Amino acid sequence: MWTFQKTHPWLTFSVDLRRAPSSLWIMLGECQSKCEHIAGVPLRPDTAKKLHQLYLAKGVLATTAIEGNTLSEEEVLRHLQGTLKLPPSREYLAQEIDNIVSACNLMLEDITAGRAPTLSSGRVKELNRIALNKLKLDEGVVPGDIRKYAVGVARYQAPPAEDCEYLLDRLCEWLNSEGFASQPGRMIVFAILKAVLAHLYLAWIHPFGDGNGRTARLVEFQILIASGVPAPAAHLLSNHYNQTRTEYYRQLDQASRAGGDTLPFICYAVQGFLDQLRSQLQNIRDQQLDVAWRNYVHEAFSDKKSPSDARRRHLVLDLSQIAGSVPFSKLPEVSPRLAAAYARKTGKTLSRDVNALVQMGLLVQEQGGLRARKEFILAFLPPKADT
Repeated sequence: MWTFQKTHPWLTFSVDLRRAPSSLWIMLGECQSKCEHIAGVPLRPDTAKKLHQLYLAKGVLATTAIEGNTLSEEEVLRHLQGTLKLPPSREYLAQEIDNIVSACNLMLEDITAGRAPTLSSGRVKELNRIALNKLKLDEGVVPGDIRKYAVGVARYQAPPAEDCEYLLDRLCEWLNSEGFASQPGRMIVFAILKAVLAHLYLAWIHPFGDGNGRTARLVEFQILIASGVPAPAAHLLSNHYNQTRTEYYRQLDQASRAGGDTLPFICYAVQGFLDQLRSQLQNIRDQQLDVAWRNYVHEAFSDKKSPSDARRRHLVLDLSQIAGSVPFSKLPEVSPRLAAAYARKTGKTLSRDVNALVQMGLLVQEQGGLRARKEFILAFLPPKADT
């Protein structure tokens, strides 16, 4: 009999989803649907690259920030772009980011080469080794090696060190079992459940001297992208945990205190993943709307070639980048090129331009001023009754 069976009897490597609320299955179905919508979405290459870098920065920062990394999202973006310079005392923060990026790239390279990333104790150890690469660690911590001493996190005492090798092997065996074999059309649903349970069990087992949280979130990322979840979306669970850090730790603590009831943590993780997916999809839609709107504006001016037409086109396009309405008197201040275009024009010229754009349906007058009428090209919006 293993010692953990007495000290941690909830480590049963099983889950009973018969008690799962119907809302969980509804959320999982919506998560799969949104992941499929995001995959292969048409975007301009430069826009897609920016979004990919943005969510990579959010994801790797979230994975490290939970463990204490203090870089900002802007700093991480600059680091990924090669423009960030840190003083020697903070260079280790960039190294933590580089380690997570390296681990994510390893998984993506496997998938790109047609190799399904393996889920084994050896792979988990490799991810821990990468996560801790070139970092200053406490005495006795060896990256990628199972710990040889007792550890605890806050009130939680991890299983005995001598059981960790077996527990890690058992976890990988369970996650690779037929119980997690997806049914046709539900691959992402099963992958989300598998990823969240892998995360939770690795947090419980705590097999390494350091970097257990980062390793758990990397395993989660690997399971998601291997199932077909787009890489920008696969980072979102880590982002959710970071944004709700206090609740994240509370859920981890409660799961062990509730005798290993995994359902509350699963529901917490899936709800957060869904919220993040909704936000990401809205961001993508905003980018698509911007492209479609710009194309529409250019088509509207396709047979208009005069200098005043060019000025009006610039006016509506530059105003399109502003959220909300802009007062009439502030329109020339929207962009440098508008300031130059109206520098030697009278207010009558600006008024004529605005009236022409309103008549074309490209601008709309509101109480706060004027704005681009981008909603004009949104099709199939449901009607709303007056309240």
